[in-house]
Amino acid sequence: MDTGGNSLPSGADGVKRKVCYFYDPEVGNYYYGQGHPMKPHRIRMTHALLAHYGLLQHMQVHKPFPARDRDLCRFHADDYVNFLRSITPETQQDQLRQLKRFNVGEDCPVFDGLYSFCQTYAGGSVGGAVKLNHGLCDIAINWAGGLHHAKKCEASGFCYVNDIVLAILELLKQHQRVLYVDIDIHHGDGVEEAFYTTDRVMTVSFHKFGDYFPGTGDVRDIGYSKGKYYSLNVPLDDGIDDESYHYLFKPIIGKVMEVFKPGAVVLQCGADSLSGDRLGCFNLSIKGHAECVKFMRSFNVPLLLLGGGGYTIRNVARCWCYETGVALGMEVDDKMPQHEYYEYFGPDYTLHVAPSNMENKNSRTLLEDIRNQLLDNLSKLQHAPSVQFQERPPDTELPEADEDQDDGDERWDPDSDMEVDEERKPIPSRVKREAVEPETKDPEAQKGTAEQARGFDTATDETVSTKAVDVSPMPIDEPTMKVEQETLNKAADPMYPKS
Repeated sequence: MDTGGNSLPSGADGVKRKVCYFYDPEVGNYYYGQGHPMKPHRIRMTHALLAHYGLLQHMQVHKPFPARDRDLCRFHADDYVNFLRSITPETQQDQLRQLKRFNVGEDCPVFDGLYSFCQTYAGGSVGGAVKLNHGLCDIAINWAGGLHHAKKCEASGFCYVNDIVLAILELLKQHQRVLYVDIDIHHGDGVEEAFYTTDRVMTVSFHKFGDYFPGTGDVRDIGYSKGKYYSLNVPLDDGIDDESYHYLFKPIIGKVMEVFKPGAVVLQCGADSLSGDRLGCFNLSIKGHAECVKFMRSFNVPLLLLGGGGYTIRNVARCWCYETGVALGMEVDDKMPQHEYYEYFGPDYTLHVAPSNMENKNSRTLLEDIRNQLLDNLSKLQHAPSVQFQERPPDTELPEADEDQDDGDERWDPDSDMEVDEERKPIPSRVKREAVEPETKDPEAQKGTAEQARGFDTATDETVSTKAVDVSPMPIDEPTMKVEQETLNKAADPMYPKS
């Protein structure tokens, strides 16, 4: 049941992982508008670095199949999805009431191709979850995803569709328990709210708290009803550095993994927690941020890596490139290779940037108090909650048309370890591989059919999946509002609160 993409012996952090990487060449063309800090172009910059560092050759590269209306409506309200599909810059003046109702227009502007953008980034996250569910990779990556603020019926904080909730719902078809970890500087409110009353999803968010968007994420917000103690919030102050961050991250996440025993993990890697971010106020280095990825990877549980915030785009690309290397178990050179966006990275043209000398306002006493409080909360959890077994919902289908794509990516052979971009000649690798131990193949994980290898399931036959987990005990169609009225302290930054 909970094998997921975990075909490797546990505890062997040095073992190579099979990695799926989702990328649509069109994603960098979407434009939120002049002066808006959210720039999808950063995804294209990241991809260029991955190509020129030679990392794409070591991954399965997939163009995501766009999420369909019905896929988005697994979480979002029908009328909200219909609105996103129909609204255009030309028609928005005729729909002012709808714009207000769905919180679209300022932080979340209407722009050309908005709905296609949502379909693309959501398709990558759900596609990654499908790959993990079929055991076709150990780690799936979608840097275009991670838009954690979107709600069932409204946009928020630069986010329109909550791809993370949709991916977790997909993972819940195969896994009894899914862990969500969020290292964006902003609280992962949309994901927390969606799963606030269930014990099948634990959400853990490390974020700036206090007069900062979205204003939620108090340490006292712990979940409700069956979900009590299954929401963990780690509120932080300005200037937190690598050492202080991991003083909390490692013991808390270590205890979560021990007690909750998730079958799969989703890690939102928002890069606005890096030092020098245009909207952020933390002081993490790229290596400090990536240490979270390395730590989650070490548990050898199926792992979905997503993007998120990040507004100093040269540093976002640096960070996600380095973290892709961490996922692969490959050390990348600090000296950056020449590529089409090389001028963005001057004057040093290096992958890593030094953190600043800003004051760390997180005192050791404050950190100890937070750590002790959260570890105490975790001690109140029952170990690994069980779930009633019922008929399993059908897998999300991802059509076979995947093979005839415009981006020229060679489709990955299920028995191959590599994915090579046809348009690029193999590039001398600027990476250093981890020590690779012999990979022991799990025969169960190899049973995927050719259809499954393409990331979809044609099986609707009841004999294929007789008894598996049911998502129904969790009332996901009615995302809960917290009993501790957290919206009262919503702070509104004067301009562009986040993503």
